[in-house]
Amino acid sequence: MMLLEQIEKDYINAMKTKNDSVVSVLRMVKSALQNEKIKAGKELSNNDAIKIIQREIKQRKDSIENYQAGGRIELVKQEQSEMEILEKYLPEQLSDKELTQIVRSAIQEVGATAISDLGKVMGKVMPQV
Repeated sequence: MMLLEQIEKDYINAMKTKNDSVVSVLRMVKSALQNEKIKAGKELSNNDAIKIIQREIKQRKDSIENYQAGGRIELVKQEQSEMEILEKYLPEQLSDKELTQIVRSAIQEVGATAISDLGKVMGKVMPQV
């Protein structure tokens, strides 16, 4: 299922169950997606949607920092809960250990010995991540 379809489905379910916080966050995401679709003049791909969600999460992180500096704990909690809702729509991230293992195996595969071999290593790593 495409990410956009999943967001729409979850939005409808949240409205039916009267989960106001989820409805609010998903409404905001849908609006951001629609604005980007109009701006681009074409349908959005899953990658486009992921980038938009990542941008929204970054905005929440910035707001959290500002609210913490201002001592606005209730707003910090609200932003954190919104961020948790948004993070559910992002793909699983690799752990540092997994990423290190992928890079090491690529270095061995390519036989990299110098920094000049970085391009070859990146060519092997990127499709896996």
